[in-house]
Amino acid sequence: MNGPQPPHAADVLLEARQLSRVDPSSRATLLAPTDFILRAGERVALVGPSGSGKSVLLRALALLDAASAGEVLWLGQSVKAAQVPHFRARACYLAQRAALVDGSVLHNLQLPFTLRHNRQFSFDLATATRLLELAGKPRAFLDKAGADLSGGEAQVVALVRALLLAPQVMLFDEPTSALDPQSVAAVEALVTHWFAAAPAERACVWITHDHQQAQRISTRTLSMHQGTLLDEHCP
Repeated sequence: MNGPQPPHAADVLLEARQLSRVDPSSRATLLAPTDFILRAGERVALVGPSGSGKSVLLRALALLDAASAGEVLWLGQSVKAAQVPHFRARACYLAQRAALVDGSVLHNLQLPFTLRHNRQFSFDLATATRLLELAGKPRAFLDKAGADLSGGEAQVVALVRALLLAPQVMLFDEPTSALDPQSVAAVEALVTHWFAAAPAERACVWITHDHQQAQRISTRTLSMHQGTLLDEHCP
């Protein structure tokens, strides 16, 4: 996924070309053929009713669910199967509910750095501690068992774990929809901090049902209806 890029695509991080998905059993269209471009510096809110295809699109962009047709490009080049693990470290997906493993918060934060495809990254305890403090968590929080965390705490850990890889793109699938206001504020603060550290190089897509949140976290808003990505709306 390295090499020279076309000049007009220099700021394009993530792109979908005629990306679509059909339910293999019912043959119902889950995602109509979709073109989408995410440029460096953009923060996109994706809104729409439940079942409209928002998560289908996001998971297809993250290469978590195989598309029926079309392709996903990273930095102007189609992502090949062997490149998917590296791609997922550069374009991180955060689900609605955090997926943590047994062990402490520290163990969960260190986990990605034990994977072979992440060997170019090193776990930085000081950075992890600073990010947790930004979310209102003291250093002792690192020793807390993952199984004892609230939903909001677990989501903060999952987000910090992703941010420690310094991704260029974050794909948020309703990460705060089940959280209390304090946890929502913590997650938004972490995302704002991540983006502000390199605003000319990073971008995100955030699915939300909260239009006030869309106003807070986005520079543009897109909507979906019945599997179709609709025209842009200014927040």
